[in-house]
Amino acid sequence: MEEGARVYVPVSIAESKVSRRFDCIPSETLYPNADEIDYLQRLVKYKDSAIIVLNKPPKLPVKGNVPVHNSMDALAAAALSYDYDEGPKLVHRLDRESSGLLLMGRTKDSVSLLHSLYTDINIGKSSCRAWNDACRTKCQRYWALVIGSPKEKEGLICAPLMKVLLDDGKTERVILAHQSGLEASQPALTQYRVLGPTINGCSWIELQPLTSRKHQLRVHCAEALGTPIVGDYKYGWFVHRRWKQMPQVDIEPATGLQYKLRRPADLDVQKGSVLSKVPLLHLHCRELVLPNIAKFLVLLDQKSDNRHPVDSLKPDILRFVASMPTHMKLSWNLMSSYLV
Repeated sequence: MEEGARVYVPVSIAESKVSRRFDCIPSETLYPNADEIDYLQRLVKYKDSAIIVLNKPPKLPVKGNVPVHNSMDALAAAALSYDYDEGPKLVHRLDRESSGLLLMGRTKDSVSLLHSLYTDINIGKSSCRAWNDACRTKCQRYWALVIGSPKEKEGLICAPLMKVLLDDGKTERVILAHQSGLEASQPALTQYRVLGPTINGCSWIELQPLTSRKHQLRVHCAEALGTPIVGDYKYGWFVHRRWKQMPQVDIEPATGLQYKLRRPADLDVQKGSVLSKVPLLHLHCRELVLPNIAKFLVLLDQKSDNRHPVDSLKPDILRFVASMPTHMKLSWNLMSSYLV
């Protein structure tokens, strides 16, 4: 070999798949290590030919800004492609600090159908009656621990949202839209119900967003209900300061007697729980209900209600429930088991 001659090294098939999708990411951050791949695969709760459902932990970004390496979309290309040529694509997002069920499409057809489902495009207008019925069952339910308690035990929040820039000209913030209606806003609907009594100045609530807006649940809780989510310092900083400084004395609604949250001995509560000095965000996508995409891709392609014998055995609707992260489990156990 002569000096200055070029040497061509073959690129593996796996590397070519990743680089084709993430050419914009610096090469030194392209490939997650074996531990990261194994960790992400253990998060998978369900996988079929059309979708993947994961239980996302808190602090893991879903959509990375270049050159973020450890975001869900970047890791999925290497860890969750399985026997497919490309990795799955995100269908909806969760905030970095929140946790819970995350849905991804595995093929172009499934991603397209899921996007139409979550953007309400032509929903319920198909000639397939079973698909129309299954679409109406679609929902996401979140559990959250909030400071205080809503005045009404359940209800519908109808509060449009708008985005504003703070004084630095860079930081974006979501707020309730002004009544004047002069600024651009988006409609936002959230159903809620209170799950239990107020304990330690906090209460558990269930949230079901009927629209998909950035920070919708966090802003609706903080500004529409006046009960910011525990650990949400972006939209509830001043309430957090006042809540931590005040002694908490609660009343049992059934008996009218006082009770308080007791700190159990030998239990480490400094892991982001409600008793820690700086709690983590207590917002978790617990339940996901959606049509069986793998089944309906076949049925809708046939353009009739005649079902194949094998397809008829599959359920029309899929339902998933995800366990809460450690800090929320600890808060739940503290508030439900240590009342005196």
